[in-house]
Amino acid sequence: MGFAIMSMTEAAANRVKAIVENSGPGARGLRVGIKKGGCAGMEYTIDLVTEPNAKDDLIERDGAKVWVEPSAVLYLLGTEMGFESTTLRSGFTFTNPNQTSACGCGESVELKPADLAALAAQGNAVVPAH
Repeated sequence: MGFAIMSMTEAAANRVKAIVENSGPGARGLRVGIKKGGCAGMEYTIDLVTEPNAKDDLIERDGAKVWVEPSAVLYLLGTEMGFESTTLRSGFTFTNPNQTSACGCGESVELKPADLAALAAQGNAVVPAH
């Protein structure tokens, strides 16, 4: 049995749908990636998708669509995307088993690529959502 590269909580799916509904007729979903930056070395990126990239992996929940850019896949394997709203902030959260540390402000993280050999030994296969 395989698993999706990334999953979404119900709160994240609801927020993705709200963003798409409020972004005009061309909006299709969000695209998640990573880039170098911040105190800890990497930052998550989230962009609006109007035209999906055929090379991206698609994650869906309750009608919400999130594409994952290919360069981020190894860093996001097993990640759960959530959404939280607190007194101080609201935004997407990432519970990522590949995270080794984070900066004090929580805006950047240090990530290691997923260990594919360990996943294979556990009997898990990565199933792209294409």
